[in-house]
Amino acid sequence: MCGIVGLYTKNPELEDRLGAMLSDMLLEMTERGPDSAGFAIYHEPVAKGFSKVTVLSHDAEYQWDDLIEGIKKKFGKDSSGDIHANHAVLLVQTEPESFIDWLKQEHAELGVTSSGTNIEIFKEKGLPQEVIRRFKLDNMMGTHALGHTRMATESAVTTEHSHPFSTGRDLCLVHNGSLSNHNRLREKLKHEGIEFQTDNDSEVAAGYLMWRMREGATLDEALENAIIDLDGFYTFAIGTSDGFAVLRDPIACKPAVLAETDDWVAMASEFRAISHLPGVENAKIWEPEPAKIYSWHRH
Repeated sequence: MCGIVGLYTKNPELEDRLGAMLSDMLLEMTERGPDSAGFAIYHEPVAKGFSKVTVLSHDAEYQWDDLIEGIKKKFGKDSSGDIHANHAVLLVQTEPESFIDWLKQEHAELGVTSSGTNIEIFKEKGLPQEVIRRFKLDNMMGTHALGHTRMATESAVTTEHSHPFSTGRDLCLVHNGSLSNHNRLREKLKHEGIEFQTDNDSEVAAGYLMWRMREGATLDEALENAIIDLDGFYTFAIGTSDGFAVLRDPIACKPAVLAETDDWVAMASEFRAISHLPGVENAKIWEPEPAKIYSWHRH
C-alpha cells in the first residue's frame, strides 16, 4: 500500500504555491506510506545547451563544492549546483547522457535521481513530514509535481527504492500496486538500452514508458501500449517536461481520485489529500475509469 499525489497548475499564479500545496497533499498520505517519501518538481527549464541533473549522496559530509568545481572545469564555467540537504541540482553545459556517463566514471559514489531540462527529484527514507522538512518542499515553486509515500512490500527500504522513478529525460513515474511480469520485461528493456538502478517493479514501468517514447510514441501512445504489455494491478501517475497523466489497470483495484478546476488538476490515492486545495468546493471530482488514460499537456 502506497500513497500517490499529483498536482498540475493551469493558473500561473499558483506556481509559487506548488510546493506548499503538494506538501499538504503528501502529509495526508502518511498512513499509506511511512517508510519513505519523494517528489518530482518541474521547475525553471534550463537554457539551450544546458541540462539539469539531480544527484544524491549518502555521505552527510559530502564535499559538494569540490564536485561543482570539477564540473566547471570539465563542462564549462557556467555550470552550477544548488544543494538541498544530501541532494544537489546540477546545471551542466552538455547533454544529460554525457554528463551521467562521466559521473559514473568519476563519482560512482553519487546516485542520479533525474535528468532533463526542468525536472528535479528528491527522495529519502523516513516519514513524509521529515522528507518535506529536509528538502523544504513547502518553499518550492513549479508548474507541476508528483509525490509518493511508500510502504515497502516487495523490495528494500532504501533511498534508491523510493519513488519517484526516472529513467530518461524529464520522465518520472509514481506507482501504487504490483506488476507480475516486471522481471521478464526488465531483461527486454536492458537489451533496448534502458538502465535500471534497482529491482523495483515501478522502475521497470518507468523504463518501459521511456523506451516507448524514445521510439517515437507520445506519452498517451506509450500508455496505450502499457495497458497491453504490463501485467498486474496499478495506479500510475506520470510526469513529463510539459505534462501529467494518470492510468489505472483494467481491473482498477488500487484507489485513485481525480479533481479539476479552472486553476489546477489534482490526483491522489484518497480524496482527503485533495480536500484542502483552493477552490476544491467548485471542482469536478471523479474516480478514474479502468484502463482509461487521463492526461494534460502545456502547449
